[in-house]
Amino acid sequence: MSDITYRDAVRSALQEALQRDDRVLLMGEDVGAYGGAYACSKGLLDEFGPDRVRDTPLSEAGFVGAGIGAALGGLRPIVEVMTVNFSLLALDQIVNNAATIRHMSGGQFSIPIVIRMSTGAGRQLAAQHSHSLENWYAHVPGIKVLAPATVTDARGMLWTALQDPDPVIIFEHVTLYNDTGPLPDGAGPVPIEGADVARAGGDVTLITYGGSLRKALAAAESLSAAGVECEVIDLRSLRPLDDATIMRSVTKTHSAVVVDECWRSVGFAAEISARITEQAFYELDAPVARVTAVEVPIPYPKHLETAATPQIDDIVAAVNRTIGRDG
Repeated sequence: MSDITYRDAVRSALQEALQRDDRVLLMGEDVGAYGGAYACSKGLLDEFGPDRVRDTPLSEAGFVGAGIGAALGGLRPIVEVMTVNFSLLALDQIVNNAATIRHMSGGQFSIPIVIRMSTGAGRQLAAQHSHSLENWYAHVPGIKVLAPATVTDARGMLWTALQDPDPVIIFEHVTLYNDTGPLPDGAGPVPIEGADVARAGGDVTLITYGGSLRKALAAAESLSAAGVECEVIDLRSLRPLDDATIMRSVTKTHSAVVVDECWRSVGFAAEISARITEQAFYELDAPVARVTAVEVPIPYPKHLETAATPQIDDIVAAVNRTIGRDG
């Protein structure tokens, strides 16, 4: 077992995919000569050449559409969109084309495309580069939506996603790229369905994903010192959601706090809260709590960016309220 950064885990996954299957190509803005906006594809152009590592024009609708066409033609494209905010320029291609073609063709055609993009706040990149819009994509039938939070998942989910006949979107939180974690020797593919119990506990269930996982784990450590044991669920897959793991934990702890960097209104946490209410209402000792982003465009100043997004103290306070402690 060795420690690597999240960035190197992503790069290793890309490199291995390109080595294993000649149909795989990587395309997007600055993925070639520059090595990727977050340096995840550094060196891959020299290793695989411009036919398989392709710098594209600054047109998300154009190069995502080209990726869909490549997938229809039998290739296995990995399309990198610099940030989720920019992906809105390709929303028509993703939602109206990639997600629907299998259905509209009566199953004759599939779109085996993987679209990677960064998401989230914490890097002082201001309102046009910092939002969490995963819930927009998790709303859409016909695609799978992933949010790997660990180096093992960041490396292992990509290959599995490439084997899927339908579109897969992978969200990589911007604050994770420099994080270091253990990668087991011989680590292989990781399933792209199913949540993970990142920490066992019996007093309250903390449900989260992506960049918020480490905050939830840190909050759980703090609460443990005060005698409250949290079970932390890393969703990993946002569509489909692993309802069974969530309900099994809630049935054990009888309370739940959902941590989500999306905005509160019509957000991802609202969906999880609704599912718990539908499926495990009589197991709850208190209403499901939500810790979400403040409903403002993400600010640039560091202190305001921090205030606008879920933090460890916010999670601790929500848990204490849920279980009736003053904290």
